[in-house]
Amino acid sequence: MAIFASLVPISSSSHSIFSSSLLALCPLKVDHGRAMNYRRTNGRFVINCSSSEMGPINDSMNLRQSQLSSMTPLGVTMNDAGMSKPSCKWQRVLLKVSGEALAGDHTQNIDPKITMAIAREVASVTRLGIEMLQVAIVVGGGNIFRGSSWAGSGGLDRSSADYIGMLATVMNAIFLQATMESIGIPTRVQTAFRMSEVAEPYIRRRAIRHLEKGRVVIFAAGTGNPFFTTDTAAALRCAEINAEVVLKATNVDGVFDDDPRRNPNARLLDTLTYQDVLSRDLSVMDMTAVTLCQENNIPVVVFNVTKSGNISRAILGERVGTLVGGPWVSTTART
Repeated sequence: MAIFASLVPISSSSHSIFSSSLLALCPLKVDHGRAMNYRRTNGRFVINCSSSEMGPINDSMNLRQSQLSSMTPLGVTMNDAGMSKPSCKWQRVLLKVSGEALAGDHTQNIDPKITMAIAREVASVTRLGIEMLQVAIVVGGGNIFRGSSWAGSGGLDRSSADYIGMLATVMNAIFLQATMESIGIPTRVQTAFRMSEVAEPYIRRRAIRHLEKGRVVIFAAGTGNPFFTTDTAAALRCAEINAEVVLKATNVDGVFDDDPRRNPNARLLDTLTYQDVLSRDLSVMDMTAVTLCQENNIPVVVFNVTKSGNISRAILGERVGTLVGGPWVSTTART
């Protein structure tokens, strides 16, 4: 095979100048004049590149052809073994774990089986090989101390009670961090106020960098201010780190139209708007947290953390629990 390139007509006087310039600019190696031959025909130069001397070009063309043949369809990712990997609806998620959920059956303040179950499900998702999947966690402290419940007891004012509750969230965060790292998940704890001996201070850019490096970041101490719940802290941190969804892990299957503990006929709601939550006073989050999610277009998924597999399904965007603030996109059946 030969490649011919027809050039513009040039004068005879320019023949020698053009010939030397062409040889100087041509990147091909000349071997006894066979790699590239040129001749003047009817006032035009014709370049003849022999296919037997075009090894580098042929190699490059073959490489490109093999790359095109190995490309996968859009929306499908492949691992190193050439097998397809599961896709994820979100790339960065914030998991809100309530203190009551960590208490399990309430025989003790923190149930190690619950923290291990959470750690294993997060690990199962992060080890699927899904590119750019990042997980942050906000923990509550109601299993140890709830400031709003203790305010006024023994002369304890609300601000002091809330600060004690923030310390309770730090205890939960350190416990959860230890559990995660025991099974090989790199984890960092960041607190809203300085406790440098046990955790990092919350720095937004550092938190995002941890996530980009594949670490799980646990945010503790709420917002660092009294009168704000950890649900509000979850919405705030979600907006700050540009996470795409708040996954609220609770002890119930989702949001019901009535209290299921008092009404056995209460119906589990599939989707809700932010306005539905506010107007019907549904116990999803406090009004501050819901409003913050609404203003920043952050969907909220409420699901039961005690059911095996729910955390991983929620992170992957499968239909589980109740979705607030948007329609379900996944076609996976509800669990």
